[in-house]
Amino acid sequence: MIFLRSPRHVPQVFGHAFRSFSSSSPSFTKADIKLVAELRKRTEVSLSKAKEALTETNNDVGAALEWLEKDLIASGAKKKEKVQDRIASEGLIGVSVLSNGLSTQNAGRGVRAAMVELNCETDFVSRNRLFGELLDDIAHTAAFISDFDAYRTIADSKAFLDERLLPAPLLSARDPSRKPTTEVGGAVDALIAKVGEKILLSRAVSISHPLPPPQSSVALHLASYLHGSVTGGLTSQGRIGALALLALKSSHLPTVTESPTFSEDIEKLQRALARQIVGFETLSVKGDGEIALYNQPFMMFAGSDQPVGTVLEQWATGKGLVEPGEQGSGLEVLEFAKWSVGGGGVISGEKVG
Repeated sequence: MIFLRSPRHVPQVFGHAFRSFSSSSPSFTKADIKLVAELRKRTEVSLSKAKEALTETNNDVGAALEWLEKDLIASGAKKKEKVQDRIASEGLIGVSVLSNGLSTQNAGRGVRAAMVELNCETDFVSRNRLFGELLDDIAHTAAFISDFDAYRTIADSKAFLDERLLPAPLLSARDPSRKPTTEVGGAVDALIAKVGEKILLSRAVSISHPLPPPQSSVALHLASYLHGSVTGGLTSQGRIGALALLALKSSHLPTVTESPTFSEDIEKLQRALARQIVGFETLSVKGDGEIALYNQPFMMFAGSDQPVGTVLEQWATGKGLVEPGEQGSGLEVLEFAKWSVGGGGVISGEKVG
């Protein structure tokens, strides 16, 4: 009769029955508030998501981090489908140079570098710290996995982007010892979940050359420059980026590069060349008109009004790379890549083989 007399008693009766039958069930794990704070500091997830991760993993922070990583990727994949038709024309270009080639220690070094473009929908997101850190890591990963055999020149390779970079484990640029926890593509999806915008890794270019043999008469050097940084002074990111491959040729190259000032001098020159490519409408290395690098006044090198090609000849002679009557020696720009955020850019120059 108690059920008919007062419906308020129904929950009580069934509640007592439920408790008696569930006495052997495992207890509910409550998220530790201190661990919630730690997890939020390390991941910047919401309060509710941090609690959920710790509850699901019995307050194991390491397991909670893995749980959040998988959850973000899954959430990002769903969000990705919703935003795929949006236009992502903002973003940044990132450059990672692991080895720029020339060394003043006789033997020289190899060349290994990459340039990537990561796009988003708004300038606001491109300024986000998480966006900048992901771009750094992707550029670092692209440079690290560049293959000496497969990518011997500056090559804007769709196959490299789709088949090598996106499925590659994401390496940390800031902490190389940190073990990768996700692939590049998964990290992009995770960022989509965090910022709620379309994020697209649109381009990747890699360059790699092995270490030259001892006493080689040719040394390679990589020039790079990024203009228009919008991430608070990160030197590896900008809205316009350039990579250029230089060759120094001399029968007595090891002796020339032993000079204590040579390293500083070549660094100044290579930076000026990369800035020149970015600052001018540069579409080729050599050719007709000022769209060719060698014909432009070298304004980025001490404001010189002489053509780039002439300045390079004079510089090489002054540094002792060229001797009277010696053929095929000096300094030469072999090729370059130049990008602007949103799709503009060019890859031009003689191929190195």
